[in-house]
Amino acid sequence: MPSNYDRWLTREYGFSAFATGPLLDFWRTREEAEFNGVDNVPIRYVRFCSARHNKVIFISTGRIESYVKYPELAYDLFNCGYDVMILDHRGQGRSGRLLKDPHLGHVDKFDDYVSDLSTFYKLEIAPRNYAKKFALAHSMGGAIMALFLASEPKNFDAAVLCAPMTGISLRTPDWLTRNILNWAERRPLYRNNYALGTGTWRPLPFVVNRLTHSRERYRRNQRFYADYPELRVGGPTYHWVRESIQAGVKILEQAKNITTPLLLLQAGEDHVVDNRSHAAFCQAMAIAGHPCVGGKPLVIEGARHEILFERDDMRAKALDAIMRFYARRT
Repeated sequence: MPSNYDRWLTREYGFSAFATGPLLDFWRTREEAEFNGVDNVPIRYVRFCSARHNKVIFISTGRIESYVKYPELAYDLFNCGYDVMILDHRGQGRSGRLLKDPHLGHVDKFDDYVSDLSTFYKLEIAPRNYAKKFALAHSMGGAIMALFLASEPKNFDAAVLCAPMTGISLRTPDWLTRNILNWAERRPLYRNNYALGTGTWRPLPFVVNRLTHSRERYRRNQRFYADYPELRVGGPTYHWVRESIQAGVKILEQAKNITTPLLLLQAGEDHVVDNRSHAAFCQAMAIAGHPCVGGKPLVIEGARHEILFERDDMRAKALDAIMRFYARRT
């Protein structure tokens, strides 16, 4: 029988049959629930559990994402012997929106994301007494997870940050960005409106996307937004950008508090997050005496930002590294 790696390496050849067969059957086994987060915002989540499993992987998703996008990853992790739980962060997915325009990507305080995660952990993960508890976080979810680990480093036995948003790739100089954001912060009309160059959600053709080389996975993810319009989130507000930049600074300041064994995966062709911030983050952890695996990011060469939705060869390499990392701590 082919190994997990072999199956991951050849999935795109029969992706449609896989998605409408085994993956759809797996998705139907999900359990969905919600709780009230900060300021009573409803936070939705999904879990895939089996009585045969005594380990769990919690997935913290990226900006604008929903667990509706993650069944393939959940399927692969579940079939490696792990329960899987995925949270929709406030303001996106099936969780509560924060502004009248549901397409606006917004948060009042970045720490609200972290507080929601802490509540979820106490509600769902801690009471189940798993033998091992692991975290897997992507992009914005990686920034949230880094801050969570800095404040509660003992809660997970190990964590993987996948293209974490420890710094945002910006097209303007830092000083100009700060001036614009500070100017907008003092003007409510702008503060909670779309940042410059962004707007409501709209579908983009595969050829201009900067997230993945996988045509099959990109098209599938676009269909989720077509089938479920309530999931759509457009550009971020000026305030979200300001909060996120400040969160990146805070992550570097608090990296010394992260003692959780940690693997950082970096996309070699990332145009969303600033890969230089990954090196600074790993360096801060090393200086504190508890470096991430290898002392530096593990680069998935050629990959764009969404490593776990990349072409089979790059995705398989990343998944294999993740599974080996968790296995060493089981």
